[in-house]
Amino acid sequence: MSDQTAPTTAAGEPTGAAAGSTTGASRAVDRAGTGRAVGGGRESESATGGAEPTRARGEQTRQLILETALRLFRERGYAQTTMRAIAKEAGVAVGNAYYYFESKEHLIQEFYRRTHAEHLAAAATPLAMETDFAARLRAVLHAGIDVLTPSHAFAATFFKTAAEPTSPLSPFSAQSSQARSDAIALFREVLDGSRAKVDPELRPDLPELLWLAYLGVILYWVHDRSPEQAKTRLLINGAVPLIDRLVALSRLRVLRPITTQAMQLIRTLRH
Repeated sequence: MSDQTAPTTAAGEPTGAAAGSTTGASRAVDRAGTGRAVGGGRESESATGGAEPTRARGEQTRQLILETALRLFRERGYAQTTMRAIAKEAGVAVGNAYYYFESKEHLIQEFYRRTHAEHLAAAATPLAMETDFAARLRAVLHAGIDVLTPSHAFAATFFKTAAEPTSPLSPFSAQSSQARSDAIALFREVLDGSRAKVDPELRPDLPELLWLAYLGVILYWVHDRSPEQAKTRLLINGAVPLIDRLVALSRLRVLRPITTQAMQLIRTLRH
């Protein structure tokens, strides 16, 4: 690649001959454990002392690339933003950009991870305070939209890519398995921390069904052109009582055969 620099470390530091080399004697440390390099006359860096600044610089570079990419996705759209443009805007070599993120898809997977962490933080207080199932679910759904709101500008163009069945950005892809598992775990917390009485046949799969409902809310939000996506908020406030009611009704003896049949169908389709 024509704009790649010499080989670098994870922090972008030159390696090999460009970084200089030391002899075996100068690297050796005296057996008394003083930390002085034998034959060098200088204090050698401890393994952790030298590594920490390097890791810190590497993490700064990584975050710079990610922040730059997300900004360009919002400004130009996902499809129109290239790795070369991201590297140029971040002020790093293209090779360094590819060192931290193998592709734009890897940047989006990191976006998924960051968004989930922010979602957890935004939902932490209501989940700690509420035990009512509907209140917990409503809070988590609204918190998710709160976190996603800054990305609404590029969400529609990005969704076209993520909606492709073969796309690694699809929430159902193998590449998104960790993000999917993390999201389902959040909805499991919504259920487990509530007072909801759920049919035993439904309970193991309910967190995943709640996550699927959340994906439906996100899909509506992507296309919501109402001021500040107010209709999405109305959708959440209207759908949560219905979900709460359906969960409660699942325990009725007369509805249990229907619940069982529905869950069997879902499990069949899943596999």
